[in-house]
Parts: sequence; C-alpha cells; structure tokens
Amino acid sequence: MSHDFHQRRAGVLLHPTSFPSGTLRDGAPWLDFMEAAGLTVWQMLPLGVPLADRSPYQCLSAFAVDPALLHELPPPREDDPEFVAWRRDQAHWLQDYALFRCIKKQQHGRPWYLWPEPLKRREPDALEAVKKAQPDLLLQLEWTQFQLWHQWRRLREEAHRRGIRFFGDMPIFVAHDSADVWTRPRRFLLDEDGRPFWVAGVPPDYFSETGQRWGNPHYDWEYHRAEGFRWWIDRLRTHLEWFDLVRIDHFRGLEAVWMIPADAETAEHGHWQKVPGDELLATLQRELGTLPLVAEDLGTITPEVRSLKDKYGLPGMAILQFAFDQFEDNPNKPQNIGPNTVVYTGTHDNDTTRGWFDALSPEMQHHVRSVLGIDDHQDVVQAMIRTAFQTRAALAMIPLQDFLGLGSEARMNVPGTTEGNWRWRFRWAQLSRPGFTDHIRDLVHDSRRAPIP
Repeated sequence: MSHDFHQRRAGVLLHPTSFPSGTLRDGAPWLDFMEAAGLTVWQMLPLGVPLADRSPYQCLSAFAVDPALLHELPPPREDDPEFVAWRRDQAHWLQDYALFRCIKKQQHGRPWYLWPEPLKRREPDALEAVKKAQPDLLLQLEWTQFQLWHQWRRLREEAHRRGIRFFGDMPIFVAHDSADVWTRPRRFLLDEDGRPFWVAGVPPDYFSETGQRWGNPHYDWEYHRAEGFRWWIDRLRTHLEWFDLVRIDHFRGLEAVWMIPADAETAEHGHWQKVPGDELLATLQRELGTLPLVAEDLGTITPEVRSLKDKYGLPGMAILQFAFDQFEDNPNKPQNIGPNTVVYTGTHDNDTTRGWFDALSPEMQHHVRSVLGIDDHQDVVQAMIRTAFQTRAALAMIPLQDFLGLGSEARMNVPGTTEGNWRWRFRWAQLSRPGFTDHIRDLVHDSRRAPIP
C-alpha cells in the first residue's frame, strides 16, 4: 500500500454524523478513544452536503462539506488573512457553490434545472444581480466552508500527532442537482434543458432483481479529456487535503459504466459503456504523484476492472459477511484475502454483523460457526472481528457498531431504500464500559496490527 500503509493496521469505520452530537465537537474525545484502543485508521463516508434523504453519496457539491458538522461558527471576518488565502485557493469551486446555495434558497429549494432561464443558464447579468442582492449570505456560505476546513485541519493535525490516519470516501458520480452540474453542464451528458439522456446505476444482480437506478447524470468523457481531466485533478487534490487515504466508490465505473435511459424506471434495460479510466488515473498520478486510493471493487468484477486496479497497485476490498458460500475462489474468504486489501466485517451498506447473523437460517448459522471455528457459546461478532484482524490484509476496518456488538437497530443504510437511513448515533457511555478499549487493544496487538513506534 502507498504511503505508510505498508505496515499492518487496524481501524474503525464511523461517519462523523454518528457522533453523539452529530458534529466535530466530538472529534477530540473520539481520537482519545481510538488511541486508547490502538486503532490507527479512521474511515468515514463522504463529507458532502447531502440532499433531502441524507445520503452522503448524493450531495450538492463534489467539494463542499456538510455545514451540519460544525459545532461552532464564529462571525465572518472578510479580512482574515487565512480566509483570504484559502478563498483564493478554492476559487475553482467556492464562489459557484455559494451562488448555487444562495439561488436555491431564493427558489425555495427547487433543483437548478427548474430555475428561471437566466439563472438556470448562468447569464452573467442574472448572477451579478444575485451577488449584489445577497452579499452577506454569500460571504456566510463561504466562511462556513472555511471554518469546516480550518477545524478539520486542526483535528487532522491532532490525529497525526497520535499516529492516526484519516480514510475518506469519494463517490464516483455527482448528484444531478449539484453545483458542479449547474456550473459546467458541458461536463455531463445533458440535453438542452439540462436533463440527463442517461443516468447511472448497476444492472440486476444478487442483491436486486431490477438492479439499482441511482439517477446521477453520466460524464461527457470526451469533454473531460479535452479539459485534461481538470475537474478530477481538483477533486482528488481536495480530498487529499482532507484525508490520508481515499476510497473510490464504485471503482468499476472507471472502466465501464451502466447507462440507463433516463426515462426508464428501473435499471434493467441499460448497456455497458467503456470510459477512459486508465487515461484518467495516469493523469492523476502524473499530477499528484503516488495515488493513496482504495478501489471499491465489490460485486461482479471483470478482468478489465481487475487489471486497471492492478496496473495502479490499488488495494481492493473484502467483506467477511460475504465469505460463507460454497465457492472456494470467493475473494472474501479469509484464506483468499491478500495483503493489498482492506478487509471489513461489513460496510455501511451491510446489516451489522449481529443483525446479519441473527437473520440467517439455523443451518447457515451452524455453517458460519464451523467456518469460524467457534462453538455455540462463543460470540460470533467477536469471532468475525478476530478473523478479520488475523487475515493477511494490510488494513482491517471494523464498523463501530460491530465493535459494540449491536443489532440491526444500529444499521447505517439499507441500499435501495430512502427512509430512515444515515441516522444512527452512538453514546459515549457505550465506549466507556469496563474493559472495552483494552479488549480492542489486545486484538490489535495479537494480530500484529499495533503501530510500530
């Protein structure tokens, strides 16, 4: 693995919205917990500004961070030298994002493609009128983003001091109703009215008979190529200012994407379209150096996707909940997990390990226990964590819900549904129960995942 991920490490998956306060106020005590437990990697979901259903994978901007994470917001100081410098550095997205949010507020939250024509088409006079009418709101929106960056930088410096690394997540697509699409519609396959011809998703598979229709617009890859992949370079550079390691969600979409006609209600009738992911990754590597990326390569992965991942030396993912079938070559089986892998008990899209196990048939439960080598009296969740830690994977990541042994009530997301997701929060009392951190620390040491001093 790139950077200092060549040594074995253990970490925890927890989105900051799952903090007791839901804000970065809990950042410092969270790092205390991680340090006490010997965990050196903190993974989270995308930090963007979510749309109404709270999903961090459908956001109003590929660059802005969710203001709900702020726990304190000092009044704006336009002359603050750090703010002035930061604003200049972020000019490629910041003003457009602030304008987008400002107009969205005026338009009562309507998506940009339903705005009055002059605003929808970004006519200079119309945008100038908004800037003149709303200078305070625009400043406030930019200042809020600056404060998020400032507070995050302090938290990350503190984490680095303790040997803790931050692991982020970059959705491959952006939401149709986002500042990015409104600002540069030419980067996307849209008609004259700003509506997509095709939308993103995945075909029918083991999880869904009709596939998944996500609804994001597809990129106009020829246009991105002509721009020298400028937007992608800016996007990844921004992520690397926030994180030490970044997961590319739906990595197979850098080899080929599933094109669903925009008027189709489900994802069944689409087609695969090749994309210049190799060229993109080569450009990113040339511009940014070593790419500290993890490829989300779950599901049906073709030889082409595998060779793209291998060409750039990117670690993939393995999920232990998927390990218990009859196929010996299943890449999620513990014995098949190689070093260049991030292993999980489950991710934010799975049920908690307790919930998953409880829902299995008695025969399947018996099978799982026998594969894990435990009897009826031993705890399955603990055995799964121990198994993940003992694999050859360089990085073992466990959702906090699994460390806590929680059931389905603590599940983060049910794919394909929009109700009730992304809401789970832990309580500090859960982390301070006797022996909890010591137990994790022992597991870390026993599996040689303790940081080398």
